[in-house]
Amino acid sequence: MLYFLIVVAILLLIYAGVLVSYVRKGRRIPPAAYLVLAGLNGLILAGVIAWAVAR
Repeated sequence: MLYFLIVVAILLLIYAGVLVSYVRKGRRIPPAAYLVLAGLNGLILAGVIAWAVAR
């Protein structure tokens, strides 16, 4: 479970970096990007809760 959380956190950081590069280039962030961010954050939150309960 810990490796899963690490992988999702790395994906979240990479995705956030891509969105920051969009903003620096003057582009607007697409509305679907917020859904992806919410989904990745939800995966991390669910994983942390499941990991804490299992311990």
